[in-house]
Amino acid sequence: QVQLVESGGGLVQAGGSLRLSCAVSGHTFSSYFMGWFRQAPGKERTFVAYISRSGAGTYYEDSVKGRFTISRDNAKNTVYLQMNSLKPEDTAVYYCAADRTEGIARMRAGRYLEVWGQGTLVTVSS
Repeated sequence: QVQLVESGGGLVQAGGSLRLSCAVSGHTFSSYFMGWFRQAPGKERTFVAYISRSGAGTYYEDSVKGRFTISRDNAKNTVYLQMNSLKPEDTAVYYCAADRTEGIARMRAGRYLEVWGQGTLVTVSS
């Protein structure tokens, strides 16, 4: 059974950077399309970024374009989210998700994805 474990969250000042990691175990990592989501306090979980199985294709939610970068290392079974120029409104629990069905729309919707991680908290102070 596939398991996802996020790490790298923490407290950072506005304008700072963090890199989140999501380690995948239990199955062939390269079979999965991967995504990052976040859930701010009192709000619903929302899509942040998507990466294709090869890593050649990426897609971002508008508010993070130009600041966040999703990448993956299929040899290390890990997907990353590099977050730069962080803002207080980026404060949230960040989750990674994996799915073997192709489609950015499917990933963005987030409803039927196969596997989720447990989340890692990112707090951005002003």
